[in-house]
Amino acid sequence: MANQRRKDILIIFVKHPEPGKVKTRLAATVGHDMALKVYRSLLQRTMEITQPLLEVKKEVHYGDQPVSGDLWDIAGFDRYAQTGEDLGARMAHAFQKAFDQGADRAVIIGSDCYELDTQRLQEAFQALERHDSVIGPSTDGGYYLLGMAKPIPEFFDNKEWSTASVADDTMADAERLGLSMAILPSLTDIDTEKDLITIPKERRVELGIIL
Repeated sequence: MANQRRKDILIIFVKHPEPGKVKTRLAATVGHDMALKVYRSLLQRTMEITQPLLEVKKEVHYGDQPVSGDLWDIAGFDRYAQTGEDLGARMAHAFQKAFDQGADRAVIIGSDCYELDTQRLQEAFQALERHDSVIGPSTDGGYYLLGMAKPIPEFFDNKEWSTASVADDTMADAERLGLSMAILPSLTDIDTEKDLITIPKERRVELGIIL
């Protein structure tokens, strides 16, 4: 009997690109207009690296309700509103939704990491063939990617979100629960002006970023 095809789901957490509501830490030093340009560029980058994943179901989860005609309103991306009181609850809900749909492997990313690429996403799904979970730590102590081969709600309990302990605490959860976890190389989320160096020079020139 032929092996049944696995069902993979990629969850992408985004915000609407609105001035004053995205990249607020970055805006504190470069201004809201530039911060909005950077965020739009990050959204475009996220689309570019996820579109080639043709065998993966791609879900875009907004911090607000989806709107018609935006960047993600195209074939290949299903769109939803996030549900939950805080980031942990919203991610937990998105993962549970994925597994309720029959996912064998589910991975979540945001839209803050320009260094993330298609190959790394493929590696994350491949890692879930041999591990219960996978994490991509970010240099600020959080993570740019989290994946699991089954629901692990404990990953979203008792966390101080947006702090430098989140990745370590999640890895500690896996160890405490006796779950295997693959660890991807650390990458940088773009949150402050110093992080802009991770955008390739030619793209920074297009955006008018001078470092």
